[in-house]
Amino acid sequence: MRTVELLLDESAESAVREAWRRLADAGLPSQARHRSPTNSPHLTLAACPELTTPIRWELAEVAAVLPLPVRFTGVIRFERPTSVLAWALDLDSALAGLHRRVWKAVASDSPPEGLNPFHAPARWSPHITLGRTRRPGAFAGRRVHELLPAPPLSARLITLRSYDTETGALEVLEPRA
Repeated sequence: MRTVELLLDESAESAVREAWRRLADAGLPSQARHRSPTNSPHLTLAACPELTTPIRWELAEVAAVLPLPVRFTGVIRFERPTSVLAWALDLDSALAGLHRRVWKAVASDSPPEGLNPFHAPARWSPHITLGRTRRPGAFAGRRVHELLPAPPLSARLITLRSYDTETGALEVLEPRA
C-alpha cells in the first residue's frame, strides 16, 4: 500500500513533536514511540495499492500548488479500529480542493477495494495524529487538553510524499519540471 501525505513546515512539525513528547512523558500512547526514521508529523490524504503513472502525473500537479497554508482547530479523538488523538485542521476550500484532486487521482487508477473509505472526500477528516493505540477508549476521560501545548494557529503544508507500507520506503513527490 502507498500513502499520499503532506508534511508540515518546520515550526508546526516542532509543535507536533512537542505534543508527542508530552503524551509519551505522561505514559499515554504517542507517535513519539515510533522510532522509525520515516516517522514524521504528516497529513494523510489517501492510500492506494500502487502509484501508477497516471496517478503520479496528477500528484505532480498537486505538488505544484504547495506550500498550502492551513489552520489548526483543536484536539479531536477518533474511535475507529484504533483510538486516535489528533489535532484537527480546518477543511477550508483550498485544502478540500487539494484533497479532492488527490482522491480523484488515486481512485481513477486503483481498484475500489484498494482504497480506504475514510479517505473519501465525504468522510475525510484532516488531522495530524498525536497518539494512536489499539486499546479502545485509551484517551477517554484523560485530561489530554491540559497535557498538550496549544496547536499552532496556522501552518503550511510544504511537501507531498508517499510511504510504502510494505518496504518502509519514502518518496517525495515532486512537481513536474
